[in-house]
Amino acid sequence: MKGWALLGIVAAVVIGALLPLQALVNARLGALTQGALYASFVSFLVGTCLLGLVLLVTRTPFLPAVPVGALPAWIWVGGAIGAVFVFAATWLVPTLGAGAMICLVVLGQVVSSLVLDHFGVLGTARPADFVRVLGALLVIVGAALVVRPWQPG
Repeated sequence: MKGWALLGIVAAVVIGALLPLQALVNARLGALTQGALYASFVSFLVGTCLLGLVLLVTRTPFLPAVPVGALPAWIWVGGAIGAVFVFAATWLVPTLGAGAMICLVVLGQVVSSLVLDHFGVLGTARPADFVRVLGALLVIVGAALVVRPWQPG
């Protein structure tokens, strides 16, 4: 495995490890303030300010080379999905717990990713072969074992 690939794997695992903490911090912020929507807004505001600072420090041009109006309308969906995720995580963690919420999110990501990869949505098609589908089934089993929907509250 090449060094950059290994670094990418480590970075993905570290980021994944931080997501439950983000959800817990945001949920606590919501509990101490005006609720999940307010906490989600603050989370995005802090993140936007941090990224703005990084843009300044790295001297990355603020405006893209292509006029913003020339970009397809669907290109803005990523920000909306991020906002929905942060809000939903902030709202759901107090009810489901961080472990269950993250497992269910990962389950949705794996299933959706297999479908999107299979059909090559916005990228190269990567067929959902037997081994990849088996991996997704194992994620389903793992999520069920963590969430335990058969147990009462």
